[in-house]
Amino acid sequence: MIQRFKRALLILCLTGTALFAATENRGISIPYVAFPMKEGKGMYSTKGKCNMCHSWGYTINQGPQSKKFWHEKVIKMITVFHAPIKPEDIDEVVEYLYENYGNGKEE
Repeated sequence: MIQRFKRALLILCLTGTALFAATENRGISIPYVAFPMKEGKGMYSTKGKCNMCHSWGYTINQGPQSKKFWHEKVIKMITVFHAPIKPEDIDEVVEYLYENYGNGKEE
């Protein structure tokens, strides 16, 4: 009985102290970082599909890649992360990525 009381008191103290934590404004702000997309055919469609889950920065951080790489990346996003890309839209997304962020190699 005393053991339960001690445990409950400890939990109450630990959770209660968070309620009284200092929350003064220290002037900290998180900057907004824009990742502009290159203009091109399929840009808006690709932006809508990719940015549903992550920023465009994730995409451009991949660096210039082959068409095969972009195709595999799009398939991975669909199968592993359930990206909202319909089968009929895969080619458009891959073409946009390859044309604007590709390295000129097919494989």
